Amino acid sequence: MAFYFWLCVLAFAVPWSVASPLYHVQGNGCDFSLGNWVVDDSYYPLYDASRDCPFIGQGFNCLRNGRPDQEYLKYRWKPSGCDLPRFDGVNFLERFRGKKIMFVGDSISNNMWQSLTCLLHIAVPQSNYALTTPTKHLSVFLFPEYDASIMWLKNGFLVDVVHDKDKRRIVKLDSIRSGHMWKGVDVLIFNTYHWWTHTGESETWVQFQVGNEIIKDMDPMEAYKIGLTTWSKWIDANIDPSKTTVLFQGIAASHSGGKGCLKQTHPEQGPMPPYPGVEIVKNVLSSMSCPVYLLDITLLTQLRIDGHPSIYTGKGTSYEDCSHWCLAGAPDTWNEILYAALLGH
Repeated sequence: MAFYFWLCVLAFAVPWSVASPLYHVQGNGCDFSLGNWVVDDSYYPLYDASRDCPFIGQGFNCLRNGRPDQEYLKYRWKPSGCDLPRFDGVNFLERFRGKKIMFVGDSISNNMWQSLTCLLHIAVPQSNYALTTPTKHLSVFLFPEYDASIMWLKNGFLVDVVHDKDKRRIVKLDSIRSGHMWKGVDVLIFNTYHWWTHTGESETWVQFQVGNEIIKDMDPMEAYKIGLTTWSKWIDANIDPSKTTVLFQGIAASHSGGKGCLKQTHPEQGPMPPYPGVEIVKNVLSSMSCPVYLLDITLLTQLRIDGHPSIYTGKGTSYEDCSHWCLAGAPDTWNEILYAALLGH
């Protein structure tokens, strides 16, 4: 009975308690999430990953891994009715002097974190930096001149994960014990989605738990809603919005199904169908008392079927990656939107 009580409370808390507006990142009333990709080879790409940012991970540096086409580097996101402000790395670092910015999430968060560290580094190329990994799951990019730390904390589900005696993952949908690592940070950018979509591939890969009960054959999107609700309640109870700005890195579309992304060299054209999980995110964020700003990147990534590493990950041509993103590339736009959000455009 305890399990059913928890399940009902968590599963239905979101649609029944929409108490606050959804905080979209926008400028002068212009919604940055709607628009299209246009060629702008006078300004893009913003950097050469190999020359400018040798610290970028091998799997994201598509040119170094042999990708032959380069048109995908030249696109700019053009919101309907306005333009995104140009990313100014010097201004960013000045504004966040002495501050800590933390990405919390999976490898898509890593994608965005690496893009941001590169954008900041090329703005102050003569300024020293230090890249360290204090723990297995924490990476820190420090600009000592500005005493500014840009961090990525690997955490694919946001809620707790344990392993049983057979080494299977158990996702505890109603539990967060690692939240202490999110405290004392000036800007938090959370992300979780892709690991939930893998849960249906094999029952042995992951199981879900509420209270003390393991739930068999649970719909991954139902689990996602419960887990995200648990996270939202933790944020509301533990984060002071006057001291910490909280953002949610929206769902980046994957093109792993269907025709895949191999040999795709240009963006697709809209409109696009609704993407799984997006309404769950919007409903959960709308239910929170702490303002959490949504970086709504779903449409702009749905259109960028050409932006993935595909077979150019450095792992050989038998591995095709249509989930992550080449750098330079689409994640730079995510950070342009982040810049607009944090600097009040």
